[in-house]
Amino acid sequence: MTETTDVEEASKSNRGVALLIAILALLLAFSELGGSNADNEAIELNVEASNLWSFYQAKTIRRTSILTAAEDMETRLLAIAEPAIRQAMEKRVGDWKRNAARYESEPETGEGRQELMSRAKKAEGAREIQKAKGDLFDISSAMLQIGIVLASATIITGAIGLAWIAIGLGLIGSTLMIVSVTSPMLIGNIF
Repeated sequence: MTETTDVEEASKSNRGVALLIAILALLLAFSELGGSNADNEAIELNVEASNLWSFYQAKTIRRTSILTAAEDMETRLLAIAEPAIRQAMEKRVGDWKRNAARYESEPETGEGRQELMSRAKKAEGAREIQKAKGDLFDISSAMLQIGIVLASATIITGAIGLAWIAIGLGLIGSTLMIVSVTSPMLIGNIF
């Protein structure tokens, strides 16, 4: 009867560890999915920031070209005595300066240099948050994977201490997942 009780007890213990492994595997799946989503979002935000900075640079080049042309024409205006020509050149200089001002700031379209810079910095900030999320999910996944290995070793060795360590790693991994979703910058910059 003692042998049957030992076998039943071992079987019951193994079922508990198997359930622990299943729970850890489920949490691992969530962690991997969260990490993958965060990585993809970080890439998209990086591309967005890069595009915005390229647009910013194009506006800067256009603005500089227009201002250079305006300055050149203002210098040549000093030598013009003919009123009609002078008036046409002054009008052109005024148009160029208005365009240059529009390239600097255009709140109605959000495509002036100032607005583009603001949008690019915002995209960079959002990218950093997603990168921090990804890092936390990676660490979470590692903790959960190690927990699964230790829980599996518990079945083979019968060393119940390994199951407790696996539970602890599962709790740490789960906590990191929660932090990565709620406030990734809290500890994301540490890693």
